[in-house]
Amino acid sequence: MSTDPRDFVRDGRVWRIGTASDVAWLADRTTLGVSITAAIPPVFDAYATFYPPDGVSFVDHERAVVDELAAYTPEQPWWLGYLKTGAHDIVFPRAPRVSLYGDWSYVLVEAGPEQALTWRTGHSRGDGPLPDLLFPADRSWLVSALWDDTWTDIGGSAALVAALHRNPLINARRVGPDDDALPPGLIRE
Repeated sequence: MSTDPRDFVRDGRVWRIGTASDVAWLADRTTLGVSITAAIPPVFDAYATFYPPDGVSFVDHERAVVDELAAYTPEQPWWLGYLKTGAHDIVFPRAPRVSLYGDWSYVLVEAGPEQALTWRTGHSRGDGPLPDLLFPADRSWLVSALWDDTWTDIGGSAALVAALHRNPLINARRVGPDDDALPPGLIRE
């Protein structure tokens, strides 16, 4: 992997690439199984799963998600994680990677909500830009979409999860830490 900062230039600036220490709070804190804690460690007040409702594009859905996250987050950097699948853009292909969730390889970049919505086109869940993993510097919430899931998981404050649940573009369903994360009507692949 590259250590040349020129490899991490985008939008006219050099971006900080994350290391294992930036995700140490998350590593080895998730569980095996079908509960939401397979993607989100059991450290948050509330949890939910979400995916685009019928008739809503991935782009509109993901913009609504990021808008709600930004509304509940004080000004600070966000960490954006792009899972290396070989089939989807990881934004900085020469960047060092971190391992999470049973040794899955992510490029982790310190950026923000604008970059979360503009840096990538398409991922395993559809045509939207959202990274596979994102959280603010203060770790007040975590959004994670595991490689083999067609939905996205979140842990955060009760107020944030309630806002996501109220937004009709997001289609969020509250779940408890021991609940199956599979949203009703979806089929486990």
